[in-house]
Amino acid sequence: MRIVVSGAAGFIGSHFCDRLLAEGHTVVGLDNFLSGAKRNLGHLADEPRFRLIQQDITEPFSIAGVVDVVVNMASPASPKDYLEHPIETLAVGSAGTQRMLDLALEKCARFLLTSTSECYGDPEVHPQVETYWGHVNPVGPRSCYDEGKRFAEALTMAYYRKHGVDTGIARIFNTYGPRMKLNDGRVVPAFLCEALAGTPITVFGRGSQTRSFCYVTDLVDGIYRLMLSGERYPVNLGNPHEMTILEFAEYIRRLTGSHSPIEFRPLPEDDPRQRCPDIGKARAALGWEPQVTLEEGLRLTVEYFRRETAGAMNG
Repeated sequence: MRIVVSGAAGFIGSHFCDRLLAEGHTVVGLDNFLSGAKRNLGHLADEPRFRLIQQDITEPFSIAGVVDVVVNMASPASPKDYLEHPIETLAVGSAGTQRMLDLALEKCARFLLTSTSECYGDPEVHPQVETYWGHVNPVGPRSCYDEGKRFAEALTMAYYRKHGVDTGIARIFNTYGPRMKLNDGRVVPAFLCEALAGTPITVFGRGSQTRSFCYVTDLVDGIYRLMLSGERYPVNLGNPHEMTILEFAEYIRRLTGSHSPIEFRPLPEDDPRQRCPDIGKARAALGWEPQVTLEEGLRLTVEYFRRETAGAMNG
C-alpha cells in the first residue's frame, strides 16, 4: 500500500514508518519539525520507498497519486512541547486533522488518528476503558493538548458519519524507547537523564500517582494492526502493568546503577493521579497485547540514552 504519515519525524512516527517499510509498503512522510527531528529518519535517506516532505499540515497541501491509508500522527505530545506551543497544538488537532481527513476523503483511503490517553484527563474510572468519557479541565494549561485531541476524535467520527470515511482511532498511553528527545520532559527521559548524570531524580508530588509504560515497538504493532482492521471507534493501546512514579524512580536507579537522590517537587496543575489502560478491546479486536517486558525495554532505552548523552557532552 501507499501510506501518508503526518508527524513522520516524531518519536513514534519514525518507528511507525520503519514498520510500514518493513512490511513492504511505500510511505510519504509529512512533518514541519516543530517537535520531530529529521535525524529520526536519517537512516531512510536512501530508501526508495520512502519520501519525506517538509509540510505543516495546518496549511494547504496535496499528495499526487494513489493513497491507500492516511495516518495522522502530527502533534506535539510532551508537556514541555505543547505548553511551549499551545496554539500550534490546538491548530494541528483541529485544522491539521481536517486537512488529513480531507485527503483521506479525496483518495477514498482508510484514515487513522493517533489520539491519546489524555482524552481521559484526571480519570474517575480506573483502569480507563474506551467507553469512559473522561474528566478533563477544558481551560487548564494542559487543555491545548487534551482538548485538541478530543476535538480531533470528534472530527474523525464526524467524517465517518457524514462522509463515510473509513476511520480508526488509537488512544496511546505512555510509550518509551529510542529516539525520545533527551529534553522531552516526560517521565522516562527525565528520570533516565537525571540518573545517568547523577543529578537528583525529580518526583512530583509524593510520587503516588501511577503510570504504565509501553515499549515503542509494541505500540507500533498495535497501531499497525488497528490500521489494517475495520475498527471504527477508539482503541486503547498501552501496557496495563501499573506502577507508582516513586516505584518507577527507584526502578530506574537500580537499572542504571545510579546513586542519584530522589527530590520531591510540587505536583503540576491537572497532573493525572492514575493512568492505566484497559486493553480488553485491543486483545479482542486486534489480537494485540504488549510483549516487551519493562526491564527489556528500559535496557534498550538506557543504551540509547547513554549514547545520546555521551554525544551531547562530546558535542
